[in-house]
Amino acid sequence: QLQLVESGGGLVQSGGSLRLSCATSGFRLDHWTMAWFRRAPGKEREGISCVDSDGSTHYSDSVKGRFAISRDQNMVYLEMSSLKPEDTGVYYCAADPTDEGGLGLYAYEYWGQGTQVTVSS
Repeated sequence: QLQLVESGGGLVQSGGSLRLSCATSGFRLDHWTMAWFRRAPGKEREGISCVDSDGSTHYSDSVKGRFAISRDQNMVYLEMSSLKPEDTGVYYCAADPTDEGGLGLYAYEYWGQGTQVTVSS
């Protein structure tokens, strides 16, 4: 079965860094679009980064220049730097088998359970 399991979340202070990992199984992600979303308290789920099958990456304005998505075999990573309190939220790994890509929710069929990131001031 297809699975996506996020890890690496935790509590960090403002300005710090975290590396989130998404461990995948049951599929080959090389030809899929993989993405990271997040949901801050009281806010809608937001697409923040994705990497397409051709390796093209995309970032939301809110994280551009601070976050970096990458893939390695069956792992997807999100390197987060210069973290801000507004980055606090639950971070989700998502997969799009159609490789449509983008940061919209509609493209993604499969989701992980999420990992909590809390940035203190």
